[in-house]
Amino acid sequence: MPFVILTRAGFDDIVSRVGAGGAVFHLAPGVASDAEIARLRAAGARVHVLAAVADPAVLAEVERAASAAGHDGATVWVERQLGGYAQAAPATGPVPAGPARERANAAPPRRFARAAGVLARAALHRLRTPLAQRKLMLVPYFGFGNAGKMWVKGRVLDEGAFREQSAQDSRWRNLFALYQRLESDEVAGARVRAHFQGQSHDTVTDAGGYFSFEIVPPQALGGGWQTVELELPDSGADGGAHVRAGAEVIVPASTARFGIISDIDDTVLWTNVTNKLNMALMLARSNAHTRKPFKGVAAFYRALQQGAGGNEDNPVFYVSSSPWHLFGPLVEFLRVQAIPVGPLLLRELGMREVFHLTKHGNHKLGKIDLILSYYPDMQFVLIGDSGEQDPEIYAEVVKRHPTSVRAIYIRNVNPDPSRIEALDRLIEEVSATGTQLILAPDSVFAAAHAAAEGLIHVDRLGAVRLGKKEDESVRPGV
Repeated sequence: MPFVILTRAGFDDIVSRVGAGGAVFHLAPGVASDAEIARLRAAGARVHVLAAVADPAVLAEVERAASAAGHDGATVWVERQLGGYAQAAPATGPVPAGPARERANAAPPRRFARAAGVLARAALHRLRTPLAQRKLMLVPYFGFGNAGKMWVKGRVLDEGAFREQSAQDSRWRNLFALYQRLESDEVAGARVRAHFQGQSHDTVTDAGGYFSFEIVPPQALGGGWQTVELELPDSGADGGAHVRAGAEVIVPASTARFGIISDIDDTVLWTNVTNKLNMALMLARSNAHTRKPFKGVAAFYRALQQGAGGNEDNPVFYVSSSPWHLFGPLVEFLRVQAIPVGPLLLRELGMREVFHLTKHGNHKLGKIDLILSYYPDMQFVLIGDSGEQDPEIYAEVVKRHPTSVRAIYIRNVNPDPSRIEALDRLIEEVSATGTQLILAPDSVFAAAHAAAEGLIHVDRLGAVRLGKKEDESVRPGV
């Protein structure tokens, strides 16, 4: 991967991580000394000096530097200052030669340390600023409930709304949009108030800026989407309006015969979650308009939602190890791809933990337990993939809730023989409980089984086959 490095701090970091052998570096003028460049080349690196300095805080200059580096169509690492994080700026004046130049290049680490101090002071200033004087964003997530109670969750952030993305966005725009979401500034200790059916409920955000409510309304709820009004009562400077938002909550319709709980990563959407670097690159290169689901998934999920009766309106839930930061892009992806939208239960992660997804099983089990606790009399179809722990997690769900699981569909994405053997053992284990675990090569196979089991109408098989065929015409070989 070529590296476009714009500051001394970036140079020190990348060279220490990557090494020199076979690496390709494009350096802004003044970032490294002639002696350092000579040593890198002697060690096997290809080093190029850009024609002009680029400010890592200015998107247009970063894009200009990336373009000047060439490598069209390849993945390129580019240094970029984002989210208010200060870095040492590249030298803009003439740099002396010889030992004086070496000394000049020794100075940036001190500038970087001072920049970190500026960052710390900025963070302290935000903490000391009253909520009423801060630009806050109230982000509600989809909730769910039954006739007697609702679960509502959201987050409070210290920044404006994110820019909408489009199919025309470049990979750089996608990368910067992803970084913005991952680097959101949470607001801890903010008071949040929920209004529903004439009642008000208060809570306070936790250290990650998250809040949740379990609301018991005075009147029983009918099926369909309900809206819970949320506000930040301590916001609004100089008598201005409080920050408000509406949280959408789904209550299953009376016609629903079963529910669907699905994974997202490598089940609905190809992410290569077993390789965190490739997953990061995929997210950075694409957005909801350019990312595509697995073949036939949209038609299969619509068929499950409609059920054998064609109008059952079975609820769909998504449980994923993706961070809550990606809630908006994931919902947009579902809508753009005409996949049924439902509550998403994601992970509470800091940016540094996003691609180190530990305790994957504990998270999913806890969220599935939460869903099933709201619907003790409803059976569920569980859908996942063989890439990580979905089969093991779903087998544990069957043990905990033996009457709640109608069928399990696992997309086979891992051809390793040892993994196949482990899945065969799980299939036998789950079958002993009376529940079927089906290892499906694609959506058409799963849909055919679902039709035979009376989960979808047999007439929907044609739509799933057609959807798979159309997807293949767009993405052959995926």
